[in-house]
Amino acid sequence: MPSLAYIGKLLYLCSKFDAKEVIMTALQLNADIYRNLGIIAEDQSMLDKVAKYLRRVVKQMTYDPTCMTKEEYFAMLDRSEAQYARGEYTTQLPGESVTDMLRRSGYDV
Repeated sequence: MPSLAYIGKLLYLCSKFDAKEVIMTALQLNADIYRNLGIIAEDQSMLDKVAKYLRRVVKQMTYDPTCMTKEEYFAMLDRSEAQYARGEYTTQLPGESVTDMLRRSGYDV
């Protein structure tokens, strides 16, 4: 029976899937997950732990403020370009640190 740590690592890979870094294809990874779930399905307590972990992973993914759709990303870029065109931007002064520039711009860092 696979350990909970192994299943956790497998689920973590699913949540951070990057085609350049993960050797398994999505189809292979999906098959591996289902195969392992079939093995632990006989143990109710282990299945409960996996379900609890999955809910936690999904919750983290759902509340990640950096996650956005392609449309949201391009809309953000359009808004930024419009701000720049209106002159609403800050430049870093020579010798000024990024932190100092952000403070000068009104950010709390």
